[in-house]
Amino acid sequence: MAVKIINFTKSLISSLPTPKTGRDYYKDIKEKGLALYVTNNGVKSFYLRKRINGKDEKIIIGSFPEISIENARKLALKIKSEVAQGKNPMEQKQALKQEITFKELFQEYMERYSRREKKSWKYDEREVNRFLSHWFNRKISTITKQEIQLLHEKTRNNNGLYQANRLLERIRAIYNKAIEWGWKGENPTKGIKKFKEKSRDRFIQPDELPKFFKALEEEHNHTARDYIYISLYTGARKSNVLEMKWEEINLSSKEWKIPETKNGESLTIPLPNEAMEILKTRKKEQEGLENKNGFVFSSNSSSGHLADPKKAWQRVLNRAGIVDLRLHDIRRTLGSYQAITGASLQVIGKSLGHKSGQATQIYSRLHLDPVRESVEKAISLIKSHK
Repeated sequence: MAVKIINFTKSLISSLPTPKTGRDYYKDIKEKGLALYVTNNGVKSFYLRKRINGKDEKIIIGSFPEISIENARKLALKIKSEVAQGKNPMEQKQALKQEITFKELFQEYMERYSRREKKSWKYDEREVNRFLSHWFNRKISTITKQEIQLLHEKTRNNNGLYQANRLLERIRAIYNKAIEWGWKGENPTKGIKKFKEKSRDRFIQPDELPKFFKALEEEHNHTARDYIYISLYTGARKSNVLEMKWEEINLSSKEWKIPETKNGESLTIPLPNEAMEILKTRKKEQEGLENKNGFVFSSNSSSGHLADPKKAWQRVLNRAGIVDLRLHDIRRTLGSYQAITGASLQVIGKSLGHKSGQATQIYSRLHLDPVRESVEKAISLIKSHK
């Protein structure tokens, strides 16, 4: 096999002839061991000849021009350095072939952990498929820290810093599980810091309440309208209100028992008179209608309940002329007016289902009576602006 020694340049390699049969071989005059072969199909690939453990090995580096001459030389030098340190790139290459892809790791993460342990598993499934599907066919060790940093920054620019930080947390969690389950690599998110987040304190201001209530009453989607009212009058989380079932509501004691919250615990919420009126009306309207799942806010969606009231919410804001107000701010609105009426932080925490350290112990000792009184006071103040 005749091998020609040449100075690898882009113009020279580009002009190399295609052999009629077999392959032509060339060695680089600058980087010892670096070579190139040209097939009769016109494929040009860099490789490195190196003796490893007494055996002559041909290590494929990659195709030209996908890999530049400069990078091919750098990779050849890196491989030779690794061999000098006692590493075997052929074994590493074989291990990479056997390594799972990011898609396979994510599927395992969902089955073994997320669906079993996390109430928010649907968000894992949705967000990873939305933002990380371009990595699905990649071996997990090939995804670099630099790529994740760039994606983190791109997501902040296009979708906001909160979305970017949650995505970084998901990638970190997936790789942590891979390590826990026996993968020998290093988490590529190590050392990447989340963007600094500002705590949001937005709630519906007193001068906005009349416009808000008027716009809400004009909403033609009554299911979404009632959902927003119940969210305001209970301060419950979005997912809990959407999944509210009749079996969880005690109309006699005016209580709603949520079987499991984001914290993984049950929560009993007192239902003020305003919420009771809406629920009784909805109950009467649903009599005789098919509602297999028993959702208060039933719909024809795949889940059986109201899927997402964002469009209705935006219509309400547009009619009211209110800006920079999110659905989650409804929950903060109730807590804010409780504080305005003099409720203690413990009572507010109990009514909103917060969980933290010593405060949790205080919450557990509270009865619903002071919570109910606080909610009623807050709603009275809210309605006084109606």
